[in-house]
Amino acid sequence: MKKKQKHNLLFFFILGVFLGQKMIGQELKSNIIQDPKIEQLLKEKRKINAGQVSNDTYKIQIFYGNSDDSKKKLQEFKREFKDLDGTIVYTNPNYKVWIGNFETRIEVEKAMIEIKKKYPTALIIKPTK
Repeated sequence: MKKKQKHNLLFFFILGVFLGQKMIGQELKSNIIQDPKIEQLLKEKRKINAGQVSNDTYKIQIFYGNSDDSKKKLQEFKREFKDLDGTIVYTNPNYKVWIGNFETRIEVEKAMIEIKKKYPTALIIKPTK
């Protein structure tokens, strides 16, 4: 009986030493493999967020739709109206092209007369916070 207890004790001791070494031998190092497109998406999101301004000014919305079409529309607008600034704003599920930063309703309506000639669906907006 004592011989069996010694064998069991020796077996559990060796098992404990082996498992203990396995646990101690593990490293706390992890490698994160990230798709490079994620960083590109984060940069795009930062650009979009930087363009979002919510204040007491008026803007003109000339387009809403998908990302590619809104980028094309903004580039087209900038070629035709060099003196007005424009930005793309994302509101789920569409992208919107907003033009200008007009302080008064009179200013925005003056600009709207010229913009309506090229963009008949344009509308005046006053973004909220």
